[in-house]
Amino acid sequence: MAIATALTLLLAAIAGLHAYWGRDGLWPAASEDELVATVIGNASARRMPSPGLCLAVTLAIAVTAIWPLLLAQGPSAGTPRLLIFFSGFAITAVFLLRGIAGFLPAWRRLHPREPFASNDRRYYSPLCLLIAAGYAILLLQGS
Repeated sequence: MAIATALTLLLAAIAGLHAYWGRDGLWPAASEDELVATVIGNASARRMPSPGLCLAVTLAIAVTAIWPLLLAQGPSAGTPRLLIFFSGFAITAVFLLRGIAGFLPAWRRLHPREPFASNDRRYYSPLCLLIAAGYAILLLQGS
């Protein structure tokens, strides 16, 4: 239950941060261009994604935040076990692939701006790998 709670809280915080950016929040930067360089890092991006896209990302992350609690509470009459397993497998795969991507030359060519490039190798990609590991542990415990 500790891993499920930790994943839920971590992903809820990340979802909240994306919602904040969707409402024109700038933290941890002082300007939009600085924020783009910090959290997107794409060489051609000069503006943050639209509020709608930020909301979509927020919702996707929020849904993934609920999943560990569904798995931790065990099977229920209304939730098919296979659906929980396969959705958990998909979530694990997405975080694993994103974590690996941050170390690939092709990704680094797409996202070369600093400080994103350094933060991605140091924090963002390892965090995605850690999240994937947490989901994998929950999947193994729940199967």
